[in-house]
Amino acid sequence: MLDATAKALFHGLAQVPTLQRLASKYGMAPGGFARRFIAGENIDEAIGAVKDLPAKGLNLTLDYLGESVSSAAAASAAAADYVSIIGKIVESGIERNVSLKLTQLGLDVDRATAVDNMRRILEPADASGFFVRIDMENSPYTDATLEIVDTLRRQGHTNVGTVIQSYLKRSADDIRRLNANGVRVRLVKGAYKEPKGIAYQKKSEVDAAYIELMRTLLDEGTYPAIATHDVHMIDAAKAYAKSKGYANDRFEFQMLYGIRRDLQTALVKEGYRVRVYVPFGQQWYPYFMRRLGERPANVGFVLKGIASDKG
Repeated sequence: MLDATAKALFHGLAQVPTLQRLASKYGMAPGGFARRFIAGENIDEAIGAVKDLPAKGLNLTLDYLGESVSSAAAASAAAADYVSIIGKIVESGIERNVSLKLTQLGLDVDRATAVDNMRRILEPADASGFFVRIDMENSPYTDATLEIVDTLRRQGHTNVGTVIQSYLKRSADDIRRLNANGVRVRLVKGAYKEPKGIAYQKKSEVDAAYIELMRTLLDEGTYPAIATHDVHMIDAAKAYAKSKGYANDRFEFQMLYGIRRDLQTALVKEGYRVRVYVPFGQQWYPYFMRRLGERPANVGFVLKGIASDKG
């Protein structure tokens, strides 16, 4: 009941025009509270914010915020935005790596719309040597996401990867399928509130699943991404890779922009590859509020990340 109430509250706050205006005015102003976690409201600001990452030894992926599009016209506009973003990234000379969500491209309209818009994006992306990661959303979209990844790869778009969430009980089977097809996987714990019938509810269970899936990816995967800020999970990955004699360039760690910058730096100094997931766009406020509403524990996570960050 409390989770449902919190979700409704945060979703409601995300729709309040006055709060949106205030957040836009102050949150993304120079020195604003949101600039720590959001790289800007447009691609030019985002490029400016991340240009110093390579000098710190960090890789990056840019995520143009937006999801749950309900019309074909809005989905088409989002695809056009991504095509423009790809062009700007090429012009800037920064790393050619982007992440996106299928509901932003019309998956809620129908599957064909999302696939068509993905093709529009992948045509220039493939031509310019981009890697494109299709983010995983909540469980109603899992099957469709994996099927679309398979469809796109069969059509020759092999530089496409996806995400698997360790708290879903189905994930071991999904990872075996993706590994067999050579798909690059980002492993996360999962941020959405899911029912106990399909997802582990206890942190200990989610962590245990994460470690088992991580080992499978390191053994059998194609350049997996171990995406976590949990030091225990990071240490488990490092220890397992060392026990197997795996080189540090067999995989990478991934973390969110603005979270645990000290840990990112420490891993780079140890010789590991680290990629920073960098969100940007005018939809940052609804995105941030929805993330909090989907899993209210994220409030404490963000505050803990700020308190722990010495960078």
